Amino acid sequence: MLALASIIILGILAQWVAWKFKIPAILPLLLIGLLVGPIAAEFLSEDGAKWIEPIWNGKKGLFPGESLFYFVSLAISIILFEGGLTLKLKEVKNVSNVISKLISLGSLITFIGAALAVHYIFNLSWQISFLFSGLIIVTGPTVITPILRNIPLKNDISAILKWEGILIDPIGALVSVLVFEFISVEGGGEFTITALIEFAKIVLFGSTFGFTFAHILNFAMNKKWIPHYLLNVFALASVLGVFVLSDSFAHESGLLAVVVMGMVLGNSNSPYLKELLYFKESLSILLISILFILLSANINMEELYLIYNWKTLLLFVLVVFIIRPIGVFLSTRNSTLKLNEKLFISWVGPRGIVAAGIASLFGIKLAKEGVAGAEYITPLVFMIVLGTVLLNATTARLFAKMVGVILKKSEGILIVGASDVSRLIAKYLSDNDRHVVLIDSNKANIEKAKAMSIDAINADIYSNSLADDIELNDIGYLMALTGSSDINKYAIKKFKKQFGENGAFRLITPEEMKDMGNNPREGLFSHADDFGLLTKVAKKYPIIHEIELKDKEYYNYLIENTNKEIDNIPLFIKDKNGELEIISSYSKDKEIKKGWKLVYLGKEIKA
Repeated sequence: MLALASIIILGILAQWVAWKFKIPAILPLLLIGLLVGPIAAEFLSEDGAKWIEPIWNGKKGLFPGESLFYFVSLAISIILFEGGLTLKLKEVKNVSNVISKLISLGSLITFIGAALAVHYIFNLSWQISFLFSGLIIVTGPTVITPILRNIPLKNDISAILKWEGILIDPIGALVSVLVFEFISVEGGGEFTITALIEFAKIVLFGSTFGFTFAHILNFAMNKKWIPHYLLNVFALASVLGVFVLSDSFAHESGLLAVVVMGMVLGNSNSPYLKELLYFKESLSILLISILFILLSANINMEELYLIYNWKTLLLFVLVVFIIRPIGVFLSTRNSTLKLNEKLFISWVGPRGIVAAGIASLFGIKLAKEGVAGAEYITPLVFMIVLGTVLLNATTARLFAKMVGVILKKSEGILIVGASDVSRLIAKYLSDNDRHVVLIDSNKANIEKAKAMSIDAINADIYSNSLADDIELNDIGYLMALTGSSDINKYAIKKFKKQFGENGAFRLITPEEMKDMGNNPREGLFSHADDFGLLTKVAKKYPIIHEIELKDKEYYNYLIENTNKEIDNIPLFIKDKNGELEIISSYSKDKEIKKGWKLVYLGKEIKA
């Protein structure tokens, strides 16, 4: 009981540490597991016993017999299902050519290159070598996001790394599962007719069961045959049921079935998909926390000593500094990316949770079946995972500065609210070469913004999802433009440090507008305009104009007159270089030079 409780407590503590210090959770999880497992047994325990022993050895341990194997299998099936849910086929079609090549050509280069490297360095069989290479294809958003979250990068670099991690996770898992299943048939994967038939059965049953039950579950949810309070747990039971059922028809087909089930359901039109995904993410966090402490604690020092030599270092160098860059440079040929941007993308390729989890599961299975070289799978993959995460977590920001891809100043603008006024302002800013992102919980407003080619995110500012969005790394200005003064104030309070380093502004409230003595520092545009007046002007004159300023006096004259009239609202000052400055209701004295322009919304002012 103490050991089981300790794993859960340590796992959640590791997740908190990862959140606090903005590092991938897999790093503290693996380190804790190694500490309470092989390190404790070798250096800290007087009797040479692990502090946490995953397998019952006659004296102590959590899982007797093959129970650990069954627990890991079921846990991995849930994690893979959740990974499959995140893969949207329409997103694969719509992503840039670079990302498409990275997840196809780049993956193929890693798959072949890493297999060649480990085969000739460690003299492993081709089957085990390709299993290793399949496992280290994946990067994953759970390791990429914490590393890049606090590095202000150009938006396209962040997007490439983010989407590569999201899309390659289930693809890499699928490749690994297929390679493993081929190895499993006919005692080690000999290229015989019998082996090919067994492999075909695995693919057939796995894909058929996954496809069929995904549609059945989706149909049942849409028909409301499942009560809402049972929806998530019913889906969980369905995943476990499909895994076991498929396995009973074709041994080792269960993992393929749940990956396919997740991918099919993730691309369905189910209105419950977002809720289902949120539940699976929460469950995956708990399972991952338990799983990786257990799996790393289950490693023995003998396995670590297997790779404690120069060969391991050579393999790491080849995978990270040769194979990854080759894959990136070939995938980005003829793209608009510059050399320094390609170098940075090549540098950042941490392997993630899916790789480590499946490696442990497959290592246990193959070692149990007596497949030669299977004992190398878990420690080698763990070495790649731990090494790449440590390397990128400690050096990514420094390397970004060295190659010159880090932004000197975050010029992007985040606008909270996607109303008519927000979309007009965002469109003007976007047309003037500013990266603008709108966020709104109203899906219809977001769709209208996207139709105008404006970056928009359907999100609730009360959730923490925005803090994890690495595509917002170049945001330095925050403008809260909703009709709710409470939401505007909350947005400034919550996101000012993260997204408003250069300026955080909100619309003034009707009460503040009436009280001329109450002029907040973050007040936006002028002290005479709240959301109601902005909306009124935008409906009457939905155009943003520019007028050239002769001098400071002329600017003051225009501001005074626009404040008196409700047909014009001042927004920005534009200098000769096209740089825009947000007009604040608080600012009293502005530098104005001849040739600068006043940007305003409403009826055109005749010069």
